Amino acid sequence: MNDLDVFAGLLAPEGQALLAELRDHDPADELAAATRLRREHPAALVSAALGQARLRQRAVAKFGADARRMYFTPNGVEQSTRTTVADHRAARFAALGVRTLADLCCGIGGDALALARAGIRVLAVDRDPLACAAARANAEALGLAELIEVRCADVTEVDTAGYDAVFVDPARRGKTPARGAARGASGRGGGRATGGRIFDPEAYEPPLSWAVEAARAAPCAALKIAPGVPHEALPADAETEWISDGGDVKEAVVWFGPDGPVRGGRRATLLPAGDSLLGAARPDPAGDEADRAPVGPVGDWLYEPDGAVIRAHLVADVARQLDGRLIDPTIAYITADRLTATPYATAYALTDVLPFNVKKLKALLRERGVGIAVIKKRGSAVEPEELRRKLKLGGGRTSCTIFLTRVGGAPAMLLGRPAAEAVGEPVTPGR
Repeated sequence: MNDLDVFAGLLAPEGQALLAELRDHDPADELAAATRLRREHPAALVSAALGQARLRQRAVAKFGADARRMYFTPNGVEQSTRTTVADHRAARFAALGVRTLADLCCGIGGDALALARAGIRVLAVDRDPLACAAARANAEALGLAELIEVRCADVTEVDTAGYDAVFVDPARRGKTPARGAARGASGRGGGRATGGRIFDPEAYEPPLSWAVEAARAAPCAALKIAPGVPHEALPADAETEWISDGGDVKEAVVWFGPDGPVRGGRRATLLPAGDSLLGAARPDPAGDEADRAPVGPVGDWLYEPDGAVIRAHLVADVARQLDGRLIDPTIAYITADRLTATPYATAYALTDVLPFNVKKLKALLRERGVGIAVIKKRGSAVEPEELRRKLKLGGGRTSCTIFLTRVGGAPAMLLGRPAAEAVGEPVTPGR
């Protein structure tokens, strides 16, 4: 029995009954559950149901309550877009007037579901038959089948003429399956690859160059890419948006079209609030002064920019909004003399700016009764856990945030606390 046959069994009444029984399944009891269930059901179906139950539990982090009704493949859980990000993208497509869209490399259909919920009719295409089966089942399970057509095909051979927009989410993993990974289709044309992540955009499946040309041929398009893509690899006639969710950078999206996207623009969008900062053009690689933040002495406040802001090279834009400056030309920490509210960075009230010295730091924390320390690093060779072991923090009730970084090119340690805790209290810089 092949994977498709087993998956089809999950959709039949017997499979549905098994999945319902395993809805609140405890993975720790899997052996006992498997032994019990195999007395009444085929072994292959029991294994598939247990596997699907595990995948659903993992998928809750991305899909919320919907995950309990959805169907997944191992690669689908790993590579699909989380609902908050997919909803944001679907809303942006809808705002651009998109009513029909070709979703190329659709996987299990996470983006197609969000697009359909936004009222967009979707053609979802993937080369992997199992992923396509899951996408169809998900559309049915969530009541969106009338808006989603799933087609198993090579995306490079699909005619997208007549659609308002195209969305491409190429596979960004190598062809060699990781140990324990399910072997799925991984060739050019939208099959989800397995193995380690790919950092060369031309090694995507299909390559970024093909996706860019497909996007340029459409009235409106978006390409999902890895957030670490080199800026020089980005097309100059498109806007690139870096998206974070809950402070974690999730993806970058290259937007094409005459309305909405800004040619050459760089955008940082922070979810779930939806705050969005647009830089009008990518910085000149030679170094345009207008794209650089000034560097100066450390003030009373330190700002840690969101990862999407850093990836989009918009730290200088945020520094200007804060009337701030960098503590070092190579470090993405902003400092200022007064507190200014911003959604694009987390603010901290500083108490000490000192040269890096473990012995002095240990004595200072002991003197202040610090028992809880959050250790952050940027531009430092010291590992936070290594420092934590050396500090041997006691049972003090005071907390502290420690930044291991560089100031003016020299190793330094900055001590402080989140601004939300310090507002209303006097700040005593321990210079």
